[in-house]
Amino acid sequence: MSTRRGDAMATMADVARSAGVSVATVSHVLNGTRPVLPHTRRAVLDAVDALGYTPNTLARSLVTSRTRSIGLAVSAISNPYFTEILQGVEAAALEAGYSLLIADPHDDPRHERKVVRLLHERRVDGLIVAPSAEPGELVGYLRRHAVPTVFLDRLVGPSGPEDVPPDDGPGDAAGLGAPGFDQVCAESAAPTARLVTHLAELGHRRIALVAGLPGLSTTDERISGYREGLAAAGLAHDDALLVSGHSESAGAERATAALLGLPEPPTALVTANNAMTIGALRALRRHGRSVPDDIALCCFDDFAWADLFSPRLTAIAQPSRELGARAVRVLLDRLAEPDRPARTVRLPCTFVHRTSCGCPEEPAPAGAAGHTPSPTPSEKGTAT
Repeated sequence: MSTRRGDAMATMADVARSAGVSVATVSHVLNGTRPVLPHTRRAVLDAVDALGYTPNTLARSLVTSRTRSIGLAVSAISNPYFTEILQGVEAAALEAGYSLLIADPHDDPRHERKVVRLLHERRVDGLIVAPSAEPGELVGYLRRHAVPTVFLDRLVGPSGPEDVPPDDGPGDAAGLGAPGFDQVCAESAAPTARLVTHLAELGHRRIALVAGLPGLSTTDERISGYREGLAAAGLAHDDALLVSGHSESAGAERATAALLGLPEPPTALVTANNAMTIGALRALRRHGRSVPDDIALCCFDDFAWADLFSPRLTAIAQPSRELGARAVRVLLDRLAEPDRPARTVRLPCTFVHRTSCGCPEEPAPAGAAGHTPSPTPSEKGTAT
């Protein structure tokens, strides 16, 4: 196999000559635009390595109007939940040959529009966005500029009617969604209801919810699930037991302190995300309340160290990495078929039964790593 001479940069034609194939075949191998026989593909890749060939992505983008890059805009990247989503997005993007540009909108509608515009101006092929509680300007911008976009974690507008084509995987539902936009999220209502009914089955009658930031679809759905759980248990809804922690630790700490100051405080608490779980635990410790002896605790969002708390936290685990990976696949489908119907993809969550709810320690099944997962009702039918 020949190698390039001197310091001249190898070209695609050099690779083709070295591998004994056409320039078109080299292009198909590098861009994945057409199936190539395994031995031919191997010869091309060996030639690329031997010659040190680097594709001219700038020139290719000028020809194809594609940069093979994806823009990701998610808030609170330091949050373990979004960190795992990021890992899923990155792995799926790299596997498909795409680079990733990341921005944090800080859950601020004005900053959100600014960072999305900057990502768009960097000529990304499409965007994956976890929208703020006020996404009107964002949606308007994306629609005006016809930017291929997948909304992640939080829905914008109705998810549309159920209509699952046979070739779409479980959880893929065709529907209008936010008109013209695909959406990927986890189930929220049914898993929250599961936490409430579990606490009710343990005898609790005053069950509180520390809810997230008003206006987010995740907040609305978890509040809905909380109310559904109360109704299923035959418990009346008490407005005083539904408080907002604004999706942050400090807000949840204040909200939990307010619950503990009620004339008739709750005996059980559900927190609607992992950051608020930390804030609630701080408030409980500050007020001298022990979990689960004085108050039972269940949380939405499992995280790596939830199993290390004493007591161990009973939680709803979201499929964070799969959410990120699925968002990439949905975006790539959109890029391949711009006119396909918009769809909303919902993935099931898992009920992780530990001891903060007041249940005794259960023996871990063989091979388990510290928790006993149990399917939530959403796993029986994931499309919405």
